[in-house]
Amino acid sequence: MCGIAGFLDRRAATDQGTATGLVTAMGDSLTHRGPDSGGVWVDAQGCIALAHRRLSILDLSAAGHQPMVSADGRFVISYNGEVYNAPELKRDLEPRGQPWRGHSDTEIILEAFAAWGVRATACRLIGMFAIALWDRRERRLWLLRDRLGIKPLYWGRFGELLLFGSELKALEAHPGWVPEIDRRALAAYVRTAYVPAPRSIYKDVRKLEGGAILSIGPEGEERFERFWDLAQVIETGRAERARPFDAGVVDEAEALLRDAVGRRMVADVPLGAFLSGGIDSSAVAALMQAQSARPVKTFSIGFAEAGYDEAPYARAVAAHLGTDHTEFYVTARDALDTIPQLPVIYDEPFADSSQIPTLLICKMARRQVTVALSGDGGDEVFGGYNRYVLAHRLWRRLGLVPHPLRTAAAALLQGVPPGAWDRLLRPVLRRGLGQPGDKLHKLAGVLALKDTDALYRRLISQWTEPERLVLAASGEAAAEWSRLPQGLGDVERMQGLDMLTYLPDDILTKVDRASMAVALEVRVPILDHRVVEYSWTLPLAAKLQGGTAKWLLRQVLYRHVPRPLVERPKMGFGVPIDSWLRGPLRDWAESLLDRRAMAEEGFLDAALVEEKWRQHLAGSRNWQHPLWVVLMFQAWLRRK
Repeated sequence: MCGIAGFLDRRAATDQGTATGLVTAMGDSLTHRGPDSGGVWVDAQGCIALAHRRLSILDLSAAGHQPMVSADGRFVISYNGEVYNAPELKRDLEPRGQPWRGHSDTEIILEAFAAWGVRATACRLIGMFAIALWDRRERRLWLLRDRLGIKPLYWGRFGELLLFGSELKALEAHPGWVPEIDRRALAAYVRTAYVPAPRSIYKDVRKLEGGAILSIGPEGEERFERFWDLAQVIETGRAERARPFDAGVVDEAEALLRDAVGRRMVADVPLGAFLSGGIDSSAVAALMQAQSARPVKTFSIGFAEAGYDEAPYARAVAAHLGTDHTEFYVTARDALDTIPQLPVIYDEPFADSSQIPTLLICKMARRQVTVALSGDGGDEVFGGYNRYVLAHRLWRRLGLVPHPLRTAAAALLQGVPPGAWDRLLRPVLRRGLGQPGDKLHKLAGVLALKDTDALYRRLISQWTEPERLVLAASGEAAAEWSRLPQGLGDVERMQGLDMLTYLPDDILTKVDRASMAVALEVRVPILDHRVVEYSWTLPLAAKLQGGTAKWLLRQVLYRHVPRPLVERPKMGFGVPIDSWLRGPLRDWAESLLDRRAMAEEGFLDAALVEEKWRQHLAGSRNWQHPLWVVLMFQAWLRRK
């Protein structure tokens, strides 16, 4: 796992020394991603420069050093990631008779590009990767990103200058960087808590999307194509659903998952796994332990606050599997110490509050291992989010009621303030329902919706009206939902939307930045593209059956872990931000929400934020998520 960066500058000839200095600075900004070594390759005549920072995982020798030049001298690569079928690719290349310098996957895929071409090779790779490849003969730059968007790749054009890198900080290290905040992207961020691809928070800078190839020709012309397209995967999968759905499906799923996990256990450095005790991470840990001759190292995070602590469940699963288990309990003090690092780590506004425990578990794991496997992707691939179950149940009922009647009912519910509903309902409702008025207002927002796309949008929104919060936004940079095929059911459409947006731009971004900040490689076997493609050949009943989410993945897990150890309501990887904001994080929050400073910055409506902050402190409404979105933007804005 590594960091890559570089530039292509056609404005004027740059001498070798100057170009080397510029690209070295870009690479050095990513030292945290690759602390073991660094390298640069510069062709001043071609105005191209590549940088690489290395975290040594396979072939720890100098034979794996990057940037690397192909044996025929034509291609130069700077590559971040791991390709797990490299041995098979190497066998297919051996008839060419070329000598091998080492056993790194970098050398293998580089020679594959030279032998088979860029697109053909990309289609054969199993793994996670972001690649910059320079063709010295055709003077063409290729940028590639893995199918699911596991590894990041930013690129931006400033006139004749093209910059690219694993993180925005690499682009910022070049003097040609001209940043300007994109208010439409900011509006999208305050809705979702992340900036959806292909945009970034800056104008003229984009994220290369998963499964995409971008090539820049000798005259600067851009050519964009996909070597893997989720829409096509869904269509192909639907066409294969005629096969019987029987007990053999569990055998198929286990075999495929076992292979995906096993491939990701290959490393020349210590390896472990994250374990929450939930379905996804327990399945990965179980399949690891089943293929390991020694106890697998597992790691979990706990919280003292009731309703957030999964550590006891993880401990029980670890004891059953016989893993070498370590756990760490997070306090508000730990959060306070972590929060100042977040804006620098994430480079652009990012407000999934589970970024805090994710960073902490990565730090803990890095003390013992260099590689960790996680269960990320299980919810999207096997249908595990609560919103899938909610939408499936709710819309079947709501759809029977005419929209005008639902709109009228919503208006009635919203006509009574939440506090008044609390006073009316608490005497007649059982304890433990919290703030019934808050829940009724949320229900009112759902009642007024027209279709399941609107329901999904509502469920993922932190601020439902971003244009009110972001000043002069002139609209919102919405994600590309039109890429999905027509005719999907409500749950499958939500799954597809999550795979296009939430998965790469939130979940995988969170894990990549947190792990790479401490030079830990995290591998995600459930997101092996073969597993994803297989999941789309299955009927909905294999994922959501009788109100039970992730039915198929559960059946695989039950073969290794007793059902009572993992059967419990889904918790997620949340943190008690609501109470922390009223307590130990209050001073920090109020310093960022200063109304005068926000007005001077001119990005967000300070009065609207102040109103929500006041309601949250009073306990009349729980605005933890919308407020966290604002706080993370403010912290990012003032990070320098």
